[in-house]
Amino acid sequence: MRHSLVWQLLKRNISKGQLAGYAVANMIGLSIVLSALQFYLDISSVVESDDSFISRDYIIISKKVGLAGSLLTGDRADFSKEEIADIEAQPWTRRTGAFTAAAYSVSGALELGGRHMSTYLFFESIPDEFFDITPRNWHFDPATDTEVPIIISKDYLTLYNFGFASSRGMPQISESMVSMVPLRISISGNGHQQWINGRIAGFSSRLNTIAVPEEFMTWANDNFADTPVANPSRLIIEVNTPGDPAIADYLRDHGYESAGDKVDNSRAAYFLSVATAVVVAVGIVISLLAFFILLLSIYLLLQKNRSKLRSLMMLGYSPSQVARRYYMITGGINLAVLAGATTIMLVASHLWQRPLEALGIGGSSPLAAIAAGVLIMALITGGNFMAIARNVRRTFPRP
Repeated sequence: MRHSLVWQLLKRNISKGQLAGYAVANMIGLSIVLSALQFYLDISSVVESDDSFISRDYIIISKKVGLAGSLLTGDRADFSKEEIADIEAQPWTRRTGAFTAAAYSVSGALELGGRHMSTYLFFESIPDEFFDITPRNWHFDPATDTEVPIIISKDYLTLYNFGFASSRGMPQISESMVSMVPLRISISGNGHQQWINGRIAGFSSRLNTIAVPEEFMTWANDNFADTPVANPSRLIIEVNTPGDPAIADYLRDHGYESAGDKVDNSRAAYFLSVATAVVVAVGIVISLLAFFILLLSIYLLLQKNRSKLRSLMMLGYSPSQVARRYYMITGGINLAVLAGATTIMLVASHLWQRPLEALGIGGSSPLAAIAAGVLIMALITGGNFMAIARNVRRTFPRP
């Protein structure tokens, strides 16, 4: 009964318009934040996909070759240890891997469609963590293994099927069939030659090369290299911020170039992250303004109720008993704001799902965005409660 009397006394000067303004502003701000977060999560699958047009977490760089190449100048287009260290020190570099090239001769032979084919090949190796696939049995032990696993670019199979095979009347083959084709590899150099079986273990969308395990490359270079292994001529870099303009500026200033113009194409991912950050920042600013609107409303309300607070003190009420009523008002409004913002986010997500699905982009669960909304609103509510308690104690008259 005492609590209902307190409520009847305090609610007389409550401005419903001010509270409604706070609720609307806060709902708009939180809706913007949650919708931007959910949109970013929905497209994260295409951002992280290796075949995505905006996924460029890895770039492969090399030095530009001059008009006369290295025949006249004698300059090698490889990277020194100092140059690699400088690249690794850049703020946009997460980690760097070097391509190790074969310092021996390689040729391959196979039987396909009753025809014998042979050609010169080249091998390279990179650290395993830079591959976009994890093939089965990707290792080589010269003491026990009788075949070497090989990863080739998907582009090579496409060139064979739709270029070489179609013009020569050769059978077209799928990726699964290639792994069953018997392949013989000849490695020679340093006065030695050895034949070894090869196995196509997978196809890479990221690497435009013929890759073998590092263990095989080390063993073959140690035993068959005609010359000392040269410094790497290509590097693969995992970047922290794909599309960062600083990457293109650095490559241009140092005379480097990236394979496939990935630096330019990855600007879509960079612009996307910037746009998302801007939208989220706008939503946060709106929510902060709404927060201060509520604080101002509470402060004005306490000033209007100053005489009533004195009367409540004389009747034996404590500041916490009075503040509890404002807690209930604020908590109820914030809960309604959270429910409204979540509903708006779910409706907006439903509206953009169909266009994204048309692009082959699947949506993600809204639970992460909802959890973020709960966390944000919990922080706002906690700030509201602290401000209410401080203002009530400050306004509540002392004997």
